This record gives sequence, C-alpha cells and structure tokens, in this order.
Amino acid sequence: MIKRSVPKPRDLAPLLKFKPIELNRTKRNLVAALTISDLRKIAKSRTPKAPFDYTDGAAEEELSLSRARQAFRNIEFHPNILRDVSKVNTSSFVLGDQSSYPFAIAPTGFTRMMHTSGEIAGATAAAQIGIPFTLSTMGTTSIEDLAAVEPGGRRWFQLYLWTAREQSLELIRRAKASGFDTLIVTVDVPVAGARLRDKRNGMSIPPALTLRTIANAIPRPGWWFNFLTTPPLEFASLSHWEGTVAELIDKMFDPSVTFEDLKWIRSEWPGKLVIKGVQSLEDAKELTKYGVDGIVLSNHGGRQLDRAPIPFHLLPNVNREIGKDVEILLDTGIMSGADIVAAVAMGAKSTLVGRAYLYGLMAGGLAGVQRAMEILTSEITRTMQLLGVTDLAELSEKHVTQLTELVPVNINK
Repeated sequence: MIKRSVPKPRDLAPLLKFKPIELNRTKRNLVAALTISDLRKIAKSRTPKAPFDYTDGAAEEELSLSRARQAFRNIEFHPNILRDVSKVNTSSFVLGDQSSYPFAIAPTGFTRMMHTSGEIAGATAAAQIGIPFTLSTMGTTSIEDLAAVEPGGRRWFQLYLWTAREQSLELIRRAKASGFDTLIVTVDVPVAGARLRDKRNGMSIPPALTLRTIANAIPRPGWWFNFLTTPPLEFASLSHWEGTVAELIDKMFDPSVTFEDLKWIRSEWPGKLVIKGVQSLEDAKELTKYGVDGIVLSNHGGRQLDRAPIPFHLLPNVNREIGKDVEILLDTGIMSGADIVAAVAMGAKSTLVGRAYLYGLMAGGLAGVQRAMEILTSEITRTMQLLGVTDLAELSEKHVTQLTELVPVNINK
C-alpha cells in the first residue's frame, strides 16, 4: 500500500515557480513560437488578408509549393553516433565571403506591405547573425537606404531585367556603388504567374481601401496604423506604381531575355554573379559557359509555373554534374533548419529563405525576424549535432535519403 499524506506548505513552496508575466502581447507570442509554422499562425492573425496571402500563396493550385515542402518532409536522416558534437561549426565560405550559417535572406517584393519595418528589419537581423541579405528589384526600400542600415552587413542585390535596359543598368550601377557584393539575376519570370489568391483579394500596390479591406482591418488595427502613419512605399527600382503585381510584371519585365543577355550583365557587373530560377540540369550546365559564379535551383517559391520541378529533387544530379564549376544554392519549400541541413548534405553551398523570414516579419517586425533567425539557427545546430556532424563540410549524401512519393513515369516501359 502507498502511504499518503496531505502536503505541507513548505513542501509545495519549491514547486511554485511562476514566470514573470509579459504584458507585451507581441513579445509573449514570439517567445511562445517554437517553429516557423508557429510564426505563420501569428502572422496570419496580425496581417490583413491581401498582404498575408501575397506572402503565403503561390500560383494556380499551389502544387509547386506544396510539393517542394513535401519533398523536405519526405527525407530520412542517417545519424552517426558516439561523435563529440559539443562544438559545431555552422559557417562556410559562400560566394567569396564568410557566412555564419548556410542560408541567406531571399529577395522578396513589396516587403513593407507585410510590416512597415520591411527590408530594414530583415537586413538588420541578417547582419546580427552574420548572413547575407538580398534586396529585391521589387523591394520597398531603396538600394542606398538599405546600405546605410548595417554598413558592416553583407548585401546581395536581385535583378529583374526590365524591357528598358537602361533602367536595369542604373540599378546595377547603384548596387555596385552601395557596396553590394553579389548580383542575383532572376530568370524565371518572362510573364507573371497566375497567383489566384492575389486576384481574388483584389491585391493592388498600394493596398486599396475597399469595404472588404476595411472589414478585414478591424481586428488588425496595428497593421493599418503602421501603414497609414509611416512614409509611403518606396521602391528599390521605381518611384511609383498603382495597379496589381501581375500588371506591373507584364508591363515592365522583358519576356525576350535569352542566354545571350547574360554576357551583357557579366560585362557590367564586377562582383559575384548568380542566376536564380534554374529548373533543369540542361540549363544549369549551359549557364557554366557564361561566366556565372553560382546558380539558384528555384521554382520561385511556386509562384510562377505550377507543377514546376522540385528544386530539392534536382539538387543531387546538378551537384554531381556542375558542383565543381559553380556554387549551387537552393530555395523553395524551406521551413526549418533541418531542411537547410538536408539541402547542404545533398550538395547546396547555401540556401535562400523567403517565406520563413516574412512570417517572422509579419508576426513582430524586427523582433519577429530575429525570432525566425533564432529558430532556424538553433534547428541547424541541433540537427547537425544529432547527425553526429561538427562541420558543414562533413555533410554528404550519405546523411540523407530522399524518400520517393512523386515518381516520374517512364512511358517506354
């Protein structure tokens, strides 16, 4: 029989450990967020539907995005045991300089719509942990203003080729003068993808005040207060636009761009040159002839061609064929540090993180981005330790198996 007795107050005292009450709701929510998915839930509750869906959504049925994410879920890690993992080196040399972790913040458009601190918050958080920040041609902070935020931070600039070439050249020159060391040219947007969420929401730049948006704003007064009381959106590449994102892309972007245009870009840009939007081994091999320093395997976060190839599935073959010739980066579908580790193991030199950073931004501005960075970096370190790996250079294909779900059909069999 178990003997029982009524606990005495002195016995209960050691168990009564109450944490200080955090009165700031944003801080309280961010501390409670343990994953990027947690940050997404907070972001959705704080951000009006149109800008949230612009960030969260993809093209048509959104199959490209869901498949890319599923590809990371469908992996099996193979850990080594009895290794000393008390110290882990997460840094690597990427595109000519050191990066503290194998990821950079990806270029994202209209970022100040998600939160008024926009790219400034992203660049600040990136510099604090020692990773690159990429400013988009469609960003809402000027090249010069971003360069002034964290002078010691590493900055990359993402370029879309305009129909008017002199505008593209002006952006290249401004980025060079402002100390950006890498130019990322995005090549998978000859025309706008069919982003149906944006069309259904009547997404415009800037957001229009309609009965629908006003109704959606009522439970989110903080976002609208910040939006209406801070300076108007300022773009990295154009002074003004009123219309939808798709209309802007179709008006300004050049659908006639070919491989030959890369020669012109290479002649104008003295730093590292990276091509983003590569979706086949054939195109990856062709790019090695044009003096590029790196490629990004990407289907634009599923925002262009739906049912596009899964970048993570392309990675091993591309790495085996051209990994010694150019540096390979990867994006689309990354939602955790484990995803990043898996990408490095399969041959990526580094990765680009877009939505994961934006969920943090929408959840809490700079503090939210910092929380997203804390989550990703701690997951990277922990995953490496659990794999028995002390340095990124030790990661290889032996650590990861890509489990099959979407298997190509061989019609000749």
